[in-house]
Amino acid sequence: MAAFCDLMQVKLKTWPPGKLARMNQAAPPPPSENTKSQGQRPGLNLPDVLPVDAKQVMYWLYLGLKDICHSPWLSLSHGLVMALCGGLITWLAHDRFWLLAGAVSGFLVVAPVLATSLYAMSRAIERDEAVNLRLLFKTWTQWQTLHNNEPVSYWCLVRFGLLLALAGTGWVLTSSALITLLAPVPIHSPMDFIRHVVLSPDSYLFELWLMLGGLMAAPVFASSVVSMPLLLDRQLNTLQAVLTSWKVVLTHPLPMALWAFLIMGLSMLGILTLFVGLIVIVPILGHASWHAYRDLVDTRNVPERMPRQEGV
Repeated sequence: MAAFCDLMQVKLKTWPPGKLARMNQAAPPPPSENTKSQGQRPGLNLPDVLPVDAKQVMYWLYLGLKDICHSPWLSLSHGLVMALCGGLITWLAHDRFWLLAGAVSGFLVVAPVLATSLYAMSRAIERDEAVNLRLLFKTWTQWQTLHNNEPVSYWCLVRFGLLLALAGTGWVLTSSALITLLAPVPIHSPMDFIRHVVLSPDSYLFELWLMLGGLMAAPVFASSVVSMPLLLDRQLNTLQAVLTSWKVVLTHPLPMALWAFLIMGLSMLGILTLFVGLIVIVPILGHASWHAYRDLVDTRNVPERMPRQEGV
């Protein structure tokens, strides 16, 4: 790992400089006490979307690798947790593949929430702050203490996480019902799924399953592509974050389609390696998603959620 990280320090001249993301570095002054005390719900003033091209999508993965090299064990521990969770789901539903197929894909729907501390790590690296267990603990516990009565409080992340969990649960139930009701025989194993669903010449169940999955995945991706890092980083409410995410996708359909394809492809690669590949793939995608957000959203006029640590 050390030798690999040394190689990552080599400057790649073929990559774009990524200066667009650094436009967001200048933080606006924090809101006044009078504004905070009023507790007014902010309007739907959405941040601007920055210009990007398709080449920057690969650059986000490169920056994700660099962030892993900064704190490899903390980053890889996130992937290990995800891999263990995937293994647990497989163990619980190994003899009910009709449930396993939906559970694993639904698990990926809520992955942006589970990667929250990876976003916090990338933000700390960007700010030249300490990256340690204290940062991770603070990221996952500060929602309990930060003004939960304000519309732009840290509770926005919890609300959005619950929405994604609801979407994931809905897909698990839909997938399970579809396979159970329409499969010609009971589906108990991966081979049953391949033989009677994927390769069945007399049924279009697999095509229907993929179509329904795509119809659900597309709006979930559009709603979450930058929402979680944006909510973590800036004082916006859940609706503003979701609408900003949609604004990004509608402004840059081709780069976002490529980004979605890479996320899906790498995630499937991690699953097909019996979840072992997720140990590396999850932190890469988590850190890269932070850099995608920084390159895509102009947050200069949006107050930061957490103050920068001086003298770190």
